[in-house]
Amino acid sequence: MTAFLADIAIPDSALAREITEFVRDSETDLLFHHSSRVYYFAAATGQRKGLKFDAELLYAGAMFHDMGLMPDHSSTDQRFEVDGANAAGQFLKARGISQQDIDIVWASIALHTTPGIPQHMHPVIALVTAGVEMDVLGMEYENFHDDQRNAIVKAHPRPTHFKEDIIQAFYDGICHKPHTTFGNVKADVIADKEPHFHRHNFCQVIRNSRWAG
Repeated sequence: MTAFLADIAIPDSALAREITEFVRDSETDLLFHHSSRVYYFAAATGQRKGLKFDAELLYAGAMFHDMGLMPDHSSTDQRFEVDGANAAGQFLKARGISQQDIDIVWASIALHTTPGIPQHMHPVIALVTAGVEMDVLGMEYENFHDDQRNAIVKAHPRPTHFKEDIIQAFYDGICHKPHTTFGNVKADVIADKEPHFHRHNFCQVIRNSRWAG
């Protein structure tokens, strides 16, 4: 392990090991390695910005953030982010984690696709989103040295066609409930894969409400 990775290493704790095992057994290789990279990018961002955060909670948020895409953890009527947050909450509650800490992890997952809000919240919430945005969107890419990015990708490989693979993974996880994408970025995924998809329009919702005015 490079010195860089050692500085942001996954916590050496029973809880972190159980999280790793659970997510490894529950998710695809693509999502497991993506989530692992999210943790490293998130922790490195927190370190660079001088933020104080609980590494175990950050690891839980990062590793569970896409759990709602998996069939065993996907509801028929909730946003996938909420499904993932609920899965994390149940996992942590079963292991005696305090409700206060569970709420932080829950919010970090539920809000990770809601741009512009997480960065103003608790460091764990802000950093999970930062890690996701770095690995998926390349945001703040320039703030990482080549050797830092390479070290993370070496530890958790990024497939050659990751961009298209992750879009497909998003679609596969939400295509059965497109109505849950209203008002969030995942509507773009459905529209990309289904050219005839008719997304809800906020202004139309207002105009079609039962109010007379």
